[in-house]
Amino acid sequence: MAQGAGPGVRGARAAALGNASVALAGEVWSMGNNVAGLGEIQQPTVGFYAENRYFSAALNVGALTAALPLGRPLGAVAAADGASPTQAVAAPAQAAWARNGVVAFEAQRFGGQLYNETRVGAGYGYRFGQISLGGRLDVLQVTIEGLGSRRVVLGTLGGQIEVVPQRLSFGALLYNLGQTKLASYQDERVPTVLKAGLAYRPSSQVLLVVETEKDVERAANFKVGLEYRPVPVLAARLGLASLTEQASAGIGVLAGAFHIDYAAAFQQALGFSQHLSVSKSWGQKAQ
Repeated sequence: MAQGAGPGVRGARAAALGNASVALAGEVWSMGNNVAGLGEIQQPTVGFYAENRYFSAALNVGALTAALPLGRPLGAVAAADGASPTQAVAAPAQAAWARNGVVAFEAQRFGGQLYNETRVGAGYGYRFGQISLGGRLDVLQVTIEGLGSRRVVLGTLGGQIEVVPQRLSFGALLYNLGQTKLASYQDERVPTVLKAGLAYRPSSQVLLVVETEKDVERAANFKVGLEYRPVPVLAARLGLASLTEQASAGIGVLAGAFHIDYAAAFQQALGFSQHLSVSKSWGQKAQ
């Protein structure tokens, strides 16, 4: 957790769920959690995420992400080709994703003056049927005061499948698939991380997520999260992570076109971390 060169956390929703986020889809934070999930975004969306670890300014994280669907949603295309709106909704596509996929861009910074990491990335997600695939390319710069900077390029691939429509989804991610070398000294490399998990919805109000995350050089991290929505505009969340021995909780509010999420995480030896994310969408979803 000292460095941010791994896949990290994107969005306070994921943070509240113990970062069990690889099977989540349809939000701008999919750019970092699993790029395949971008394919379900229907509207242009911009999001800002801030994290403070253990009340230390040297461990702050800030990220700005934007996602842009390409082409009209499939349901809108069907209606334009002569189908009625009712027929368009009833089509297998369910008007749930953009015809030509979704592109996204992200800028992220971690750290302070003595040590910091800056990341700029571009990603693309596409959904066809019940399967979503995505990839992203990042330029990562690591700067250490007195030692200079180093820039590297790394790639990430992700996939998701809706095993049971509207009920059960599976997601997987391979971060830094090329095992990019960061420095020759001790053959230091950017972490290569594999993630796989499930998202299960027993009802429209409850979401259960489980995930395993494995850095190829470290032990596996098992994560679980629970989200409950008493009303559509409000969510309460809980999460646990085994390797970091961290518990988390948070809330989410939908205010018009704005999604506002907050999370707090506690680690017994290090204390509290706080997460805040705000995203805004434009335009109308296909009906």
